[in-house]
Amino acid sequence: MLRLENLSCGYGPMRAVHDLSLTVPEGSVFALIGANGAGKTSTIMAVAGHVAVQAGRIEFDGEDLTDAPAMARVRQGLALVPEGRRLFGDLSVEENLIVGGYARPKEATPGNRDKVFDLFPRLAERRNQRAGQMSGGEQQMLAIGRALMAEPRMLLIDEVSLGLMPKVVDLCFGVIGRLRDEGMTVMLVEQSTQRALAIADNVCVLESGRTVYQGTGEDARDNPGLIDAYLGLDRQEDVA
Repeated sequence: MLRLENLSCGYGPMRAVHDLSLTVPEGSVFALIGANGAGKTSTIMAVAGHVAVQAGRIEFDGEDLTDAPAMARVRQGLALVPEGRRLFGDLSVEENLIVGGYARPKEATPGNRDKVFDLFPRLAERRNQRAGQMSGGEQQMLAIGRALMAEPRMLLIDEVSLGLMPKVVDLCFGVIGRLRDEGMTVMLVEQSTQRALAIADNVCVLESGRTVYQGTGEDARDNPGLIDAYLGLDRQEDVA
């Protein structure tokens, strides 16, 4: 569904990612992992259209989106859950969801909203509460729900577990698994290597903007030295 060919991207003259090539199969979870500053967020933001592509190509479902604006990518079926959630704090839960569906016909909003409430019943209970008054976990649920309102075929999620309690992390990863089982494709940027490896069908490890490992999630889980070799971490350690 997604193909990056020799992608380099960054900010102004700074290159954050160098010559990255990967393929994300349809209906799979693809995890980008690595230490802080490895280029994970830059990669996913380039796919979403928010970081400049300096070289290479981004192809989504057979169509070249390298130079497409972010809005066009949403309409093509890409939706982003950004790091830090970036909700509209003064708007209610329901209003944030409505904003998330701006690229779809208005008549689709009620049905899509109900699907989000089915995934996250807590949001239904808080539908009239301002987003800025919610807990971090509730805000992360809302950020995922807002992205789903765009009816994406591929969901881009940046640091889903960051700053959340384990119970909420379990809930969010459970939803990711459910979406994958329903046929959605997910690209996941995650510092919690245990969480990422537990759910990923395919894994790419970045270091200083370059690929140091690519393989299946099964191979990564079965290789006890992977984390030590590529991230310098103990396999039992959960990276926050």
